[in-house]
Amino acid sequence: QSEDIKKRLTLSGVNNHHTDLFGQECLVVRRGQPFSIVLHLSSSSKEFKVGKTNFVFDVETGPLPRRESDTKVTFSPQASDTEWSASAATDASGRTVTVSISSSPKAPIGIYTLTLDQLGQKTSLGQFTLLFNAWCPDDAVYMKSEEKRKEYVLAQHGLIYRGSHKRIKGKPWNFGQFEPGILDICLKILDNNPKFVSDADKDVSSRRDPIYVTRALSAMINSNDDRGVLVGEWAEFSDGTHPGLWMGSGEILRQWAESGPVHYGQCWVFAAVACTVFRALGIPCRVVTNFGSAHDTNANLVIERFFDENGDRISRDDSICENFHVWVDSWMTRPDLGSKFDGWQTSDPTPQETSDGVFCCGPASLCAIKEGEVGLKYDTPFIFAEVNADVEDLVQLSTGQFVTFSESTKSVGHFISTKAVGANERHDITHQYKYPEGSKEEREVYERAQNRNMLLKRREKPGLYLKIKLAENMIVGSSFEVYALLTNNCMDTRNCKLIFYARAVSYNGKIGDLCGFSSDNLEVDNYPDEKYSLTLICIFLPSSTLQCLRFTFQNLEFCLPDVTLCHVFYGETGTSCLQLVGEARVNQPVTVELTLLNPLPEPLLSCSFAIDGIGLTGSKPIKATYVKVGSVGANEAAKASIEFKPTVAGSSVLLVNFDSDKLKNIKNFTDVVVEK
Repeated sequence: QSEDIKKRLTLSGVNNHHTDLFGQECLVVRRGQPFSIVLHLSSSSKEFKVGKTNFVFDVETGPLPRRESDTKVTFSPQASDTEWSASAATDASGRTVTVSISSSPKAPIGIYTLTLDQLGQKTSLGQFTLLFNAWCPDDAVYMKSEEKRKEYVLAQHGLIYRGSHKRIKGKPWNFGQFEPGILDICLKILDNNPKFVSDADKDVSSRRDPIYVTRALSAMINSNDDRGVLVGEWAEFSDGTHPGLWMGSGEILRQWAESGPVHYGQCWVFAAVACTVFRALGIPCRVVTNFGSAHDTNANLVIERFFDENGDRISRDDSICENFHVWVDSWMTRPDLGSKFDGWQTSDPTPQETSDGVFCCGPASLCAIKEGEVGLKYDTPFIFAEVNADVEDLVQLSTGQFVTFSESTKSVGHFISTKAVGANERHDITHQYKYPEGSKEEREVYERAQNRNMLLKRREKPGLYLKIKLAENMIVGSSFEVYALLTNNCMDTRNCKLIFYARAVSYNGKIGDLCGFSSDNLEVDNYPDEKYSLTLICIFLPSSTLQCLRFTFQNLEFCLPDVTLCHVFYGETGTSCLQLVGEARVNQPVTVELTLLNPLPEPLLSCSFAIDGIGLTGSKPIKATYVKVGSVGANEAAKASIEFKPTVAGSSVLLVNFDSDKLKNIKNFTDVVVEK
């Protein structure tokens, strides 16, 4: 009876597949693992006898299912020459048959139809969705640790690290891969992949391979070459959502499914959305932040930065050093490279450079990156440079000649970070990407990757040297001192001109407005250190939490310039708090009290709070839990109350975002336990 069978199909085989959180009517299972259906014989049917009653199953996926592509498979309880199989058993009456179906651990993922064929009479049993299976030892994404599987496949909340290597801040994010409708949207992303449009049969068949799926998603999370999910923007946001306002992936994915590419994303948003899609499809995934990340545009593994005599960057430079950059690692085997390169694979959905003519990057094996095996696919040289390139600074003299004034082997790739397994803490994974900076192994790897002589480590030469020092624990709205330590290693006194100024800079290195300036002619004796200070106000910029301090000094006797550049991360105000009033129970109203102190000596305008939470606010967008506060005076507190009804019992996470004209994208979160 087909209606009974369909109903049973939607309810069986969920819990042991770790897919019950999807909460969908359609059955969702993981490949390589059996699930059961129950067949009820009609009153006119003969008694079922195991091994004697003949019937077969057909499973099909994609618009053009073919046996040659493994997108159509036929198997039976009696015998099967495929990796799909079934077994059957009857109850005492012989009128009910329980069938256990095992899918192939190498089957393409996607939506399947299941059909029962009994002596030519076919009965449709409905559809089920098949995912990658990190719990199956024969699956390419198998991960041994149950604790890691819970973190990298099942966890819906995470932290994404941003800032600079001296001031690292974890930002909460709702991945929400089990929210209603998200899985269907993730599969729709694959169906919008240009390779599917050009050859659907080949594309669907290739979805058995997590390497192929990873590369396709790396291209589809950005919209550069197709109508992918996110449009990148680093300057003007008036006709879209500022990247810092997003709190989770769900709203972005739903908006894309309804109306196409979403405005706007930056690296951490691209990576977070990619992580949601990977986890939804069953591929273990983590979000990774690299501090001091390099962008090597000419593939020479050297970051060359060009300056004029005033210390300003020259646009001709072919590489950019970012304060931080965010991507994802996904877990899988690499049969195309060999078992040595199994494990974490880096891919980057942020559109930076093209790969095979498309804006995508990876997957590249972490082992290949660490060992400098840049000849291995995909895009290993680019990612290697992001974490381990050498840096060369050059200045253009008035003659037009470029002179190297600074070289570093240690400027790139610091404190590579991801969320710890099972804890809201930062886990440093730098050692997984590279050997310790300056170690023999690290230099050997770089030499092998560079395929040329590395820059020799030089002894300190006579001359003028500059270091930047700044105050600790800077507070938004308060002044602080920044000073330069100028050392004269020459035998005689030098007459110099010191130019000391600060400029705003975004996280990806884009230079903004001037924030402070000082200039003086100096006579520098042959002493260990001379200190020169500049006082600044710690400000919170609308589109950036970074400041750039620059120092230029010029030896007037020889007219030889030198420049040092340092980025300073101020961080965000830590005075935001949220408190639940009353116990959190399913379908019962609970109030959240929100408070944020204005640390600035001037009022804040257009203040507002927004909350979001998995299982707390359902699938509503952020603005459904949005409340305006208005203006808040200097050193006064913005306060608001928001009431909501939790929808699901259990442990969850509540996120809050504060926004205003001067303080933007202030986030906090708390754990919430919802009782039935």
